[in-house]
Amino acid sequence: MEQLKPSAVNSSPLTPLTFLDRAATVYGDVPSVVYNDTTFTWSQTRRRCLQLASALASLGIGRGHVVSVVAPNIPAMYELHFSVPFAGAVLNNINTRLDARTVSVILRHANSTLVFVDFASRDLVLEALSLFPRQHTHRPTLILITDNTVQEEKTKTSPTVDNFLHTYEGLMSKGDPNFKWVLPNSDWDPMILNYTSGTTSSPKGVVHCHRGAFISALDTLIDWAVPKNPIYLWTLPMFHANGWNLTWGIAALGGTNICVRKFDAGVVYSLIRNHHVTHMCGAPVVLNMLTNSDKRPLEKPVQFITAGAPPPAAVLLRAEEFGFVVGHGYGLTETGGIVVSCAWKGKWNRLPATERARLKARQGVRTVGVTEVDVVGPTGESVKRDGVSVGEIVVKGGCVMLGYLKDPSGTARCFKNGRFYTGDVAVMHEDGYLEIKDRSKEVIISGGENLSSVELESVLYGHPAVNEAAVVARPDEYWGETPCAFVSLKAAIKEKEKLTEKDMIQYCKDNMPHYMVPKTVVFKDELPKTSTGKIQKFVLKQIANNMGSLKHSRI
Repeated sequence: MEQLKPSAVNSSPLTPLTFLDRAATVYGDVPSVVYNDTTFTWSQTRRRCLQLASALASLGIGRGHVVSVVAPNIPAMYELHFSVPFAGAVLNNINTRLDARTVSVILRHANSTLVFVDFASRDLVLEALSLFPRQHTHRPTLILITDNTVQEEKTKTSPTVDNFLHTYEGLMSKGDPNFKWVLPNSDWDPMILNYTSGTTSSPKGVVHCHRGAFISALDTLIDWAVPKNPIYLWTLPMFHANGWNLTWGIAALGGTNICVRKFDAGVVYSLIRNHHVTHMCGAPVVLNMLTNSDKRPLEKPVQFITAGAPPPAAVLLRAEEFGFVVGHGYGLTETGGIVVSCAWKGKWNRLPATERARLKARQGVRTVGVTEVDVVGPTGESVKRDGVSVGEIVVKGGCVMLGYLKDPSGTARCFKNGRFYTGDVAVMHEDGYLEIKDRSKEVIISGGENLSSVELESVLYGHPAVNEAAVVARPDEYWGETPCAFVSLKAAIKEKEKLTEKDMIQYCKDNMPHYMVPKTVVFKDELPKTSTGKIQKFVLKQIANNMGSLKHSRI
């Protein structure tokens, strides 16, 4: 057959930014963003985003510039997902719960030209800038995001905007609503710079292109079977992998984004009822907090995707009893969003609830927009599909990052043999569904045996008193290292029972092989977490290391 070549007619760059143009045309009068008493329509959102992009261009912001944002799930945060790349710049969302030192490192590493700062993060960012070395002459311009709908918290800094060039609304007012936004030159033009969550190490700058964001956004909508006009509640931070690219995906379907500044179970339930929420996302800890509240079950089912950490079967079971229809996915900052999901089979609905929860706790199979997902051994060969043989998860597809910013060696370490090596340890079941067993850095090697912290945590979550659980390695004089469990208890239990370390260890002995039983149990009011709900195991590892080697622990 004749080899035809692409032309200007059929090779325009793929970008999710086009979703907003279409939404304004098709769903112009449909509510796009709702926050407290503020509501915008899709036509208004497009107009505001173009105005802000125009104002950014007037400041000299354009191709190659990085614009950072430090803000929670508020309308400005949503709009900036379009406005910044509309101006041709690269969007960099920063975790609001990071410390000033880490924020300072990110701003310098990203070479941010401009930073949008929510009023509640003003002190954080100003302190981060104060940590810049004297010889670092480039300092980003600051734009303050005010919020008249909430009472501003007291901060260390003056309530004036002396440190800021403009306020968010003030800058937007200077823009042209008829601005012609900047189309990328290529699919591969950088669009996003995200930093990894730092649960196991220092954050790394992950660069994604327009093409990857386009593929990932539509892939999530297809895999989740999201209908037109969904009502989406933002419990998942938008700064976490751009809300798994649903910041753009909801626009594609003319949905309504319900914004909430801070997670609170009572507020979330009120928003679900008042706005007839249909879809939500979040880490398993979010589900855990929602189902541990004293609220009544939902009046109507709510679709909920959980990812970010393997969800314990006990948490999934409780969530479904509350009325959440839970889907389970897996992805990383480096993949831009979910690339594996536990695609549900109708025949599984006939199984007992506990068995359904066990199956749903598996990560699953590749989503339709991903080329390949496999579990491989040391030489790159696929492991046996027996649910026992462990290997590393590898991914291949258009959603995978371009690479780590200014870190070619780090990129090369995880880009091998045409695949992205995730660092996650898993097994492949006979039916082709994979199941994570641990992060490669978090496998506990005790007496030569590889122990999965995920499996241990799943058992701990089965205890009726346990609210949160995490297991890490503690140095052990005899075994090399042994499992150390950190546990927080449910509020109602704390008042009624005085569980001891001995009680928890006995529970584990009754429910798992003895060689896997934690030798140490530490009770805490709350486990340290990132803003996306991931338990910070590196913090717990440090605590376990500081406890010193466990002596005479042979059983």
